Amino acid sequence: MFAFLLCARIMMNDKKIDMVEWRYLLSGAMPVQQLANPAVSWLSERAWQDILGLSTLKNFSNLAQSFPEHLEGFKKIFDSSQPHREPLPGAWDVILDSFQKLLVLRCLRADCLIQGLQDFVAAELGQRFIEPQTSDLSVVFAESSSSTPLIFVLSPGTDPAADLYKFADVMQFSKKMSAISLGQGQGPWAESMMHDAMERGHWVFFQNCHLAPSWMPTLERLIENINPLKVHENFRLWLTSLPSNKFPVSVLQNGSKMTIEPPRGIKANLQKTYMRLTNDFLSSSTKVSDFKSLLLSLCLFHGIALERRKFGPLGFNIPYEFTDGDLNICISQLKMFLDEYQDIPYKVLKYTAGEINYGGRVTDDWDRRCLLSVVEDFYCPAVLSSDHVYCASGVYRQIDTKLDIKGYLAYIRGLPINDTPEIFGLHDNANISFAQNEAFGLLEAVVRLQPRATSAEGKTLEEEIVAGIVEKIPPPFDIEEVMGKYPVLYEESMNTVLIQEVIRYNKLLEVISLSLRDIVKALKGSVVMSSALELMARSLFNNAVPDMWKAKAYPSLKPLASWVSDLLQRINFLQRWISNGIPPAFWISGFFFPQAFLTGTLQNYARRFGTSIDTIGFDFEVLVKSVSEITETPDTGCYIHGLFLEGARWDNKAGQLAESRPKELYTQMAVIWLIPKPNRKPPASGIYVCPIYKTLTRAGTLSTTGHSTNYVVSLELPTHHTQRHWVKRGVALICALDY
Repeated sequence: MFAFLLCARIMMNDKKIDMVEWRYLLSGAMPVQQLANPAVSWLSERAWQDILGLSTLKNFSNLAQSFPEHLEGFKKIFDSSQPHREPLPGAWDVILDSFQKLLVLRCLRADCLIQGLQDFVAAELGQRFIEPQTSDLSVVFAESSSSTPLIFVLSPGTDPAADLYKFADVMQFSKKMSAISLGQGQGPWAESMMHDAMERGHWVFFQNCHLAPSWMPTLERLIENINPLKVHENFRLWLTSLPSNKFPVSVLQNGSKMTIEPPRGIKANLQKTYMRLTNDFLSSSTKVSDFKSLLLSLCLFHGIALERRKFGPLGFNIPYEFTDGDLNICISQLKMFLDEYQDIPYKVLKYTAGEINYGGRVTDDWDRRCLLSVVEDFYCPAVLSSDHVYCASGVYRQIDTKLDIKGYLAYIRGLPINDTPEIFGLHDNANISFAQNEAFGLLEAVVRLQPRATSAEGKTLEEEIVAGIVEKIPPPFDIEEVMGKYPVLYEESMNTVLIQEVIRYNKLLEVISLSLRDIVKALKGSVVMSSALELMARSLFNNAVPDMWKAKAYPSLKPLASWVSDLLQRINFLQRWISNGIPPAFWISGFFFPQAFLTGTLQNYARRFGTSIDTIGFDFEVLVKSVSEITETPDTGCYIHGLFLEGARWDNKAGQLAESRPKELYTQMAVIWLIPKPNRKPPASGIYVCPIYKTLTRAGTLSTTGHSTNYVVSLELPTHHTQRHWVKRGVALICALDY
C-alpha cells in the first residue's frame, strides 16, 4: 500500500493520473444511465453497476455501450487466472494507460486488484518496491544511538523477544541486558533499571508498553532527559507495544520503529510449533504412536482455527485471537489424557479443546457450532491410520509415526505456502471473497489517507452529489392516513408491524432531508459548516453513507449510491403495502426490524387458533414458484423472499442445497414458506440449520430487546450432505449484499 501511494503521488505530480479516475479507483462512482446487463450468465450485477459507474468518466464514456461488442474479450479477462495481465479487447487496450486499465480490472475482477497494483508499481518504480523486506536487527541497531529508543510495534500472534535475545547473544550483551514486562506497579522498577543501565552502558528491554498507559508520560520524560553527552554510548532502550493511542507521540517520532508480521498460513504455523518441540517430548508419552498422530492433528486444527479468520464471516463471524497458549495447554492435556486413560478419550479431548481452551474465547453460538464441527475432523479415531488424509487432494495427510522431529519438519516444508480453501472445508470461491475483502480494505485505508480536493468547475463534487440525492428522497409517510387505513386490530398483527415500520422509516427520512437541507446551505456558505456537516460532506465525497444517517438507519454495508436506491426500494415496498393491502409475499430484506414481522406472523396464528405463542415454532417449506407467480397469501404463515445464499446455492430441481458454481459468491434464494406449528420437533437429519443475517458481516451486538443487531432467525434447508459439511462451508442466508 505504501509503495502504491508513493508511486501514485509521483505520477500525480507529473500529471499522469487524472484525479477523477483516482477517486473512482478508491471509492467507485454513481451510475447515471441504467442499461441492461448484456451478459447475465457470467457478469455479476455488482460488476455491471461498476462498469456503468465507470462510464460516467470522460475517458470511459462509451465503455458500457461498447461492452456488448467485446463480450468475448471481456469474458476472457473475467475467466482468466491472471486477469491483471490479460490485454483489453478492441481499441481499449491502446487508448488506456496502465493506471486506467486498473479501473477496468476493479470492475471485472476486484479479487485480483492487489496483484494488478503490484504489477503497476513494479512497472513504474521497479520490482524491489513490491518485495517484502527482511527485518534485520543489526541494520536497525547500526543506525540507532543511546538517546533514540528502538520500538517494536507488535501485531497479534508475534513476539520479538526471542529475536532480541538471540541478537543480544550475537552482540555479546546477553549478560548486560535487563528486561521487564510493564504493568501495574512496575513503573518504579523500570525507572531504576533504566538509570542503572544508562550509567553502566547496558541494554534495557521494556515489554508491552500498552499495558502501562499511566506510566507512559514518565517514560516520555525519562527519554527526553537523556543527555547524549553524559549517557554511556553502549546504552540502548528497546520497547514493545501494540498500537495504542496512549503511547507518547514524541517517543514514536524520535525512535527507530520495526514491526514483525505474524506467520501467515498453515505451513508457517505448523513450522513455528514443531520448531519448539523436542524428540524427548514426542517420545515421552506412553502411547507414542497415537500421541504423534493426534499431535499433528491438533497442530493442524490450531492452524485452521487461526487461518479461518482471514476468510472473514465465512470463517468465523467474529475474528478470535487464538494464541499459542491455547495450543500449548491442549498439547499438555493431550499427553496427560493419553497417559491416564486406557482407551483414547475422544469425547474428553473434543470437549476440552472445542468447548474450553478454544471455545472459551468464542462468544457467538454459530461460531461455536463451527469450531466444534472442525474439531470433529481432527480428534477422531480415523486420524490414527497412517494413510489418513485431511482433505480430498491429500496434500495434508497423516505421516509415518516412526519419524522424529526432523522427519515432521521435512514433511511440513513440503506443504504449499498458500493454503487451498479445501483444507478449511470451504468452497474455492472463499478465496475470491477473501481477496475482494482484502482489496476493498486496502482501498478504504487509502481513502482515509487522502487530502480533500474540489473539482475545477467551481461547483464542488459534494454539491452535485447532494443535488442528485435531494431529487430522489421522497417525503415522509403520512402516519395519520396509515393508522386510519390499518388500525391496531386484535386479529391482524401485521397492521401494528406496518405502523412501526412506517414510524422507523419516517425518522430516517426526516434526518436525511434535514441534513441535506443544512449541507446545501453550508456548502454555499450561507450557514457555518459544523463538524457534523463536515463529516457528512466527507462521507458523500467518498461515496459512503454519512454517520448521522447510519445512526437512524438499518444495518447496511452498501456504498452511498446503492444505499440510496436500496432505501427507495424499501420505501416503495411499504408504499405498495399501504396502497394495495398486505402483500402475498413479503420482501424480508425491506423490513427495518424483520424480527417484529416474524413475531407478528406467530401472533396472528396464536390468536386465530387460541394457542399460546410460546409453544409455536416455524416449519419451513421452500417453494418452486417464483415471486411473480405468487398472487395470494397462504392460509397460515407467510411467504418470504429477497434472501441471498452465501457459501452454497439452492438447487430448485432437486429441492435442496447444492455446491456453489465457480465465481458465484452469492445466489438468490427461492421463496420460503414459514408455517407456524404448535409444539414442533425439528427433524433429526436431512436438514441444515441455516442462520439469516441482515448483512454480510454477520457479527452483531445484542440490543436491549435481546435481539442481535444482525442475526434474524434460522431456517431449516433440506440437504443430502451432513450438517457439518455446510457448517464448515460457512453457509448462511443474507438479507442484503454490500453493493
